[in-house]
This record gives sequence, structure tokens and C-alpha cells, in this order.
Amino acid sequence: MDLSFLSTSTGSDRGAIIPPHAIRVGDLLLEKGVIKQDQLDKALAAQRERGHKRLLGETLVEMKIVSEEQVMEVLAEAYGIPFARIHPRIADPAVVDQLPRDFLEKQGVLPLFLVRDVLTVAVHEPANVFVIEEIERLTGHRVQLVAATAKDIQHTLHLFLPQENVFVIDQLVEDVQEDAMSLVEKEVTDLNDAQNAANESPVIKLVNYLIYQAVHEEASDIHIEPGDQTLRVRYRVDGRLFEKMTPPHQMLPAMVSRIKIMAGLDISERRLPQDGGICVMIDKRQIDLRVSTMPGRFGEKVVIRIIDTQNAMVRLERLGFPEDTLERYRRAVHQPNGIILVTGPTGSGKSTTLYATLNEINSDDINISTVEDPVEYSLDGVNQFQVNEKAGFTFAGALRSLLRQDPDVVMLGEIRDQETARIATQAALTGHLVLSTLHTNDAPSAVTRLFNVGVEPYLVAASIRAVIAQRLVRKICPDCKEAVTPDSHVAHSLDRLAEQGVEIKTLYQGQGCPKCRQTGYRGRVGVYELLVPDDNLLDAISRGVSLQELRQMATDAGAYHTLRDDGIAKVRAGVTTLEELFTATTV
Repeated sequence: MDLSFLSTSTGSDRGAIIPPHAIRVGDLLLEKGVIKQDQLDKALAAQRERGHKRLLGETLVEMKIVSEEQVMEVLAEAYGIPFARIHPRIADPAVVDQLPRDFLEKQGVLPLFLVRDVLTVAVHEPANVFVIEEIERLTGHRVQLVAATAKDIQHTLHLFLPQENVFVIDQLVEDVQEDAMSLVEKEVTDLNDAQNAANESPVIKLVNYLIYQAVHEEASDIHIEPGDQTLRVRYRVDGRLFEKMTPPHQMLPAMVSRIKIMAGLDISERRLPQDGGICVMIDKRQIDLRVSTMPGRFGEKVVIRIIDTQNAMVRLERLGFPEDTLERYRRAVHQPNGIILVTGPTGSGKSTTLYATLNEINSDDINISTVEDPVEYSLDGVNQFQVNEKAGFTFAGALRSLLRQDPDVVMLGEIRDQETARIATQAALTGHLVLSTLHTNDAPSAVTRLFNVGVEPYLVAASIRAVIAQRLVRKICPDCKEAVTPDSHVAHSLDRLAEQGVEIKTLYQGQGCPKCRQTGYRGRVGVYELLVPDDNLLDAISRGVSLQELRQMATDAGAYHTLRDDGIAKVRAGVTTLEELFTATTV
């Protein structure tokens, strides 16, 4: 590891302590050519307007004139200490324990490592002499300072500090023995029982901890990824992966074996991929886990998909539909027959929309049956069947048999081939309501996709009732949401939108806080486009018109609003950001 950014000086040589009032951040940035005089004047005026409640450096960062890194670099130079970009791989987890948790969180400091009785500590306020003296008193070591941004320090602290009421990972890692494999025997029934978990083997506690934390951080997936003498665990939260921890590489075989035993897989098979399932109880509710293992160059990679059954109870109005779109969609799903399609890429929330739709129409006087691969959520009052390709129980075969079971509503996990598409169309034409998914970029494309898989255009026109296209975008964290001035890149995008007649007066952004892990986002919401064909569109579909013609006719009809249209409305309302919208949708 390259640590050349650190000097070898001891605590007594940490540089002459300069009084805080002697450091003029604005003048230093001006002298370095980082900012211009007019920018400094604007920041000083803004600082005065707020009654000097923020430091000038914070004001410059907030106005996006400079970055936090640029401010810290000039401060570090002024105080005669190194500046470093801190990340979890630099810090030693054992050294972090040198100081109490409350002290670390309150003061925003991060012990990095201890060498020859000299404790290197990252700080974002180098002038705070009292904190330095308190660190020396608490640890008994001389202190060497490194300047770092508050964001980097907080991010690393969040990864290293154990959460309350869960297992202490540093202790688990230290306790791992070479024979830990023999201790992986007991099945998990309730991960909330921390008292019993404390008496289990380190590997079992570690796997339990990973699952427990992933559920409480609302992660959708856990990735256990081996490298060359490295091992990292990442969570996918709100569609983005972030590193949770880096256990020792030698723990990989024991961790994989523990997960395989929980999932009912063959622990002796390491050359072929395997899939299985786990059921655990957390907070007195059932959580289903889908486990997938894949042999790689440095060991088996494991991905655990978290299926929270509470998500199946989501109502349509909570998914983020615009009011007019929701009203039109509800009219479509309450029709007695026809096909309703939900389209979008993997991970866009299609299954959630379908389950919410089934909850909407479920009642005691109708028979709802589903064919899925796999069955993700259990729904009361719904007959659910899981396909088994190896046994010959395919989507088409299951649907064909299901139609002899007197269903009123049929939900297909996906229309994948010509046979399934044809049977689904025939079912819709013979008095059944069929719900399914397709992988297309927008709603009109779903119609032409049915043409491409071999369904005659006149059958598509006779059966199609509605098509929803959707994406998921991250929501701005409500606890750190603020109106912001757009930077040059965003301003250019706003100008382009204005040329198209789209005006956005105020932009909002999350500044980052502990509740959103300093990302500025918390949770996700859908953006939708709904195509409900009228008579003219149905005539065009029966003629097999091209995709471009279909899009133009739907737009001209005035009842079709694109994903971008819905996204712009959510940006105006401060629900999401322009960057998120551009990431999730195309022009």
C-alpha cells in the first residue's frame, strides 16, 4: 500500500500550530488560483447574509465554487500537515477501536494506524488543538495529523463502526480459526436472537450479521466477491452497490459453505454454479433469500437476493404513479379480459407492479393464478405455480394446463417465446385477463415485440388493453434535501430542455447525511409511461404499423406521456434529481 503521502514525523513535529483566525481560506484559494475575486466576493456576501453561521470554506463548497477536497488541500498546506484521500482500505479497523465510538462520531476524526507509538489520525479541522490533546490523553500515544474531507472520514467510520444491537465484526474476524468449517452446522431460524448468536461460531455470526444488516439497510442484494488474496462484501441499496466490509480472504471457504448449508446446496461441489433458497425471520417477519453461487478464478462468488414479503403488500398508489396514469391503469386492470403488459429492463420494478396489481383486483369471487420463475412473494388467495424447466414444466406448458383450472386472471412472470405469447393471446381472447412482462425500452415497443415473436398483428390488436413501461430512480433524501444552484453541466441540460419547451425553475439535491449514507438519496420511486390504445391505434396495430408510426400516433392522440415526461414532473416536485432522470431514461 502506498503511504508516501504521510511524513514520518512524530507528534511533537506536527507543525507549528497556527491560530484559526490567522488562516484566511479565501485568500489562500485566491492565491493558488483556485477561485477568482468575484467568486470570493459572492461567497463572502452569502456568508454575511446568513449571519456567518457557516465557515467561508463551507459556503464556497455549498455554492459549488470549489470542492471540499480543494479547501482541505490548502488548509493542510497552511497548517503544514499532509492531505490524503481516505478510504476504508487505508485505515486499520483495530486502530479505530483506540477511541470511543461517541468521541469519533462527535468530533469527526478517524484513527488510521499505529506505528512505533505514533497514532496517525485523519481530521477535517486541523486547528482544533483541544481535540488533538484529548486524543493523546485517551490513547496514551503521540498523534500525527493528516487532513481529510469530512465526507471521506464519515464514510469510513460508517463502515468500521458496528451498528447498535448487532454483532461486533472485528471480534468475529479475530476469533476465526482454521477449523471454522466444522462449526458450520446449525440452521438459522431467527436472526434477532443476538443472545444465542453470541454463542455461535464466528462464521455463523458473520453470515447472520451480513443478512441482518442487509435487511435493515434495505439492500436488495448481497455480493460476496473473492479476489486475489482479497475478499469484499457489497450491498446493493437503491440500485447502487457499495462496499460494506472486507473480511480476511481465508474466511471465504467457510462463509460459502455456511451459506450453502443454509440454502440446501452441495458444499462439496465447487466447480459448477448452484442456486438455492433460504428462509429467515427478522423483526418477526419472514424474509426469503435467493442464493446463487458461481465458481470464479479466485473462489466462488455468492450473490444473495433479498425478497422481503412486505414488498408484496405495496398498493398501487404508493408506487409513484401520476394520478391520471393511475386512474387510467385501474380502469384497464378491472376489465374482464385482455392482455396487460409491464415492460422495462431487469431491476426496474416490474414484478412489484404486477403484485400490486394483483392485490388491487384480488377478491373472493375470482380465481387468480400465476406462473412464475421463481415465485418471489406469497400472496394470500392467489394460486401460484413455479416453472421447472428441467422437469419440462415450462411457461407455455404451465399456461396451457392452467387454462383448464378455470382461472379468471392469469399472471405470467414473462413472455419469452412464440408459444407462450400465442397461448397468452388466445387466453385473453377467450375471456381471461392476462398480466405479464416483457423486456422493452418503452410501451409502444411491447406491441411490436409481440409482432416479432410471431403473434399476428390482428390478434395483438384484439387482445391488448394496456402497456406500462417503467424505470426506478432514486429519491432525494428528505432529511438533507436542499434547493441548489445547478452547475455548468446541469445548466446546459436545463438549456436543452428549455429549447424543447420544458422549464424547471428550482432544482433540489440531497447534501448527504447519516440516514442516506452521505449519498443524498434514500429509497426509489418509479417513473412510468402508460399506453392505452384507442380505436385508431388498434386499427393501426392490426395493420402491423412500424414502431415509429405507432409512437407518433400515440403522441398525437394526446393520452400518451413518456417516461421522460413523468420524470420531469418528479424533478419539478423535488422527488428526484435531473441526473437520476438522465441515467434512467433516454431522450
